[in-house]
Amino acid sequence: MLLALSTVIWGVSFILTKEIFVTQPHITVFTLLTFRLVMASAVTIPALLLLKRLEPIRRGDLKWFLLMALCEPFIYCICETCGVQLVSGSMASIVVATIPLFVPFGMAIAYKERIQILTLAGIVLSLVGLGVMLLFGGEAGGANLDANPKGLAWLFAAVLTAVVFTILLVKLVGRYKPFTITAYQNLFGCLYFIPLMLIMDHTQLPLLDYTPKFIVMIAILGIFCSTLAYVFYNVGVQHLGATAACIFSNVIPVFSLIAAILIGQEQLSWSKPIGIVIVVSGVILAQLKGIKKTHRDRK
Repeated sequence: MLLALSTVIWGVSFILTKEIFVTQPHITVFTLLTFRLVMASAVTIPALLLLKRLEPIRRGDLKWFLLMALCEPFIYCICETCGVQLVSGSMASIVVATIPLFVPFGMAIAYKERIQILTLAGIVLSLVGLGVMLLFGGEAGGANLDANPKGLAWLFAAVLTAVVFTILLVKLVGRYKPFTITAYQNLFGCLYFIPLMLIMDHTQLPLLDYTPKFIVMIAILGIFCSTLAYVFYNVGVQHLGATAACIFSNVIPVFSLIAAILIGQEQLSWSKPIGIVIVVSGVILAQLKGIKKTHRDRK
């Protein structure tokens, strides 16, 4: 249930990010991500300290926390947000939904896990689904004009970064509570982002329109998308393992598309739901072996 909630939250995050870029022409990637992480840390760190639930980092683990935060939120969020600037929110969520397809390869390299034939078949099927979205996602079934090649390159870089993040998360998820991992992840992310924002974007900050709507959207991204969703995901990895938890990422595009259509950000075309179904089917096919194994283990 928590993993399902995390996918809903992350699905909506693509649409909120796109909306901020549309309504705030002077905002930059670094400024948006810094605001988002500062909001997240300003809520989680004091709350955990007040409740005495913030665990100290054990000796030897600091480097893993720093590397994990370097991957997510730092590199991943830069790549993802740059991609969302150049393509539609639902298209971005489709590309990010391929993360579960590549996690088994990362786990095989890092932890010597075997890659199954079903995984390879799922990758091919999901790439076909992406092709449908890209080639027939425009008006009247034409080419999707949102499929900017540079935007797609940024998003696939985000996918690869997420795989590395998952490998690092596996090292920590059994040693710390999910809230602790997420709190340090956001805190170290702030330390990476704040200097860059002050150096690169300090002239843009006075130009932003600090409306209540803007502040609310930043709060939602920081508290829900950068905090609660990651806590829910970490709980899933803790109890189901990285590969099984990643299965739930395949429904992120569904919620992104629904949200985009409801707020009028995108139009519904025949290729989008078909492409989503194909991508989701490919991810599920790739994970069938793991699902069956988990079911047997529980028995």
